[in-house]
Amino acid sequence: MAAKNSPQGGLDFSSPFDIICGVDEAGRGPLAGPVVAAAVTFDPSKPRINGLDDSKALTAKKREELYAKIVDRALAYCIASASVEEIDTINILHASMLAMKRAVEGLSVLPTLIKVDGNRCPTLSIRSEAVIGGDALVKQISAASILAKVTRDRMLVELHETYPMYGFATHSGYGTPHHLKALQEHGPCEHHRRSFGPVREAHVLFFGSVLPEIAPAVIHATATIEDDPGALVF
Repeated sequence: MAAKNSPQGGLDFSSPFDIICGVDEAGRGPLAGPVVAAAVTFDPSKPRINGLDDSKALTAKKREELYAKIVDRALAYCIASASVEEIDTINILHASMLAMKRAVEGLSVLPTLIKVDGNRCPTLSIRSEAVIGGDALVKQISAASILAKVTRDRMLVELHETYPMYGFATHSGYGTPHHLKALQEHGPCEHHRRSFGPVREAHVLFFGSVLPEIAPAVIHATATIEDDPGALVF
């Protein structure tokens, strides 16, 4: 699998006949909830979708508008996830790869080339390449980024109805000051990632006991909604 960053002059092995699938994930940095991935291929017979961009560069309203257009005009798309339990067992990096692999394998139309946002690809049987900054450069990846982000945000809004004390509907599980304060006051719930440092610290403060090491890597950084989760060190 070759890594590629188009603006830096990487080799392009694609062809005009490729069915290109864009893949991206949402939710590597949050302290709670699953990590969600999406895979998207475009239908050349349908109108082009204008306004596609990295989901983090778009407003929530714009993402929702584009979500509907992507679903309507895609040749094929699939949204998949890896659970909190899987994140805590195999760590967030490998869980992200697992969610992306599930999204690709769930497509109803088999692509010939997979383009993945970031600097690495999941293990796939289809030719794939990593594109750094791909969510802003490759329209299929932008579309996948939007589907993953909107889907995950909706999941956290649903969690908010059961656990309103954490404010999931506002911060989508990221480590905002409000979320960290709520963790200390109420302790972690079942949807918090126990392999993440701030959750482990809150568990000690609230329950008075230390959680066992359950994932190969524990995140000690606290990501915000604006952070690029890919920049976190594991």
